[in-house]
Amino acid sequence: MNNWQMYALGSAFFAGLTAILGKIGVQGINSNLATFVRTIVILFVTAAIISLRGEWQKIEFTSSRTLIFLVLSGIATGLSWLCYYRALQLGPASKVAPLDKLSVVFVIILALIFLGEKLTLKASLGAGLVVAGSLVLAL
Repeated sequence: MNNWQMYALGSAFFAGLTAILGKIGVQGINSNLATFVRTIVILFVTAAIISLRGEWQKIEFTSSRTLIFLVLSGIATGLSWLCYYRALQLGPASKVAPLDKLSVVFVIILALIFLGEKLTLKASLGAGLVVAGSLVLAL
C-alpha cells in the first residue's frame, strides 16, 4: 500500500470517529460554537505536530494565486464543518455520514470541470455506487 493510501484510510477512520465524537459533543451546545471549539483544537494540534517535527518555516507564496486558493479552501472547509455539525445536531450520525460521503462524487465532478481529470468507466461506476450506497444508508 502506498503512503497516500495509508493517509487516505487514516483520514476515513478519523472522519468516522469525528462523526461519533461530534454527535456526542454537539449535544447541548450551538453547532456553530461547537465547530469553533473544534477548529481551535485543530489549530493547537496541528501547531504541536509542526513543532514536534520541526517543520516551522517562513511562508513564502510564489504567487497570489496560491494564497487565494488556500484561503478559498479554508472557507470551504469551514462551511463544510458548520454544515456537518449542524446536520449531526439535527440527525442521526449513521445517516449524516453517508450523505457527507457524497463529497466523493462532488470531487469527481469538480475535478473533471476544474482540473481536467478524465472520467473513466471505473470512476463512473464507483461514483454511482457511492451515490447508491449513500442513499440506501441515509434514506
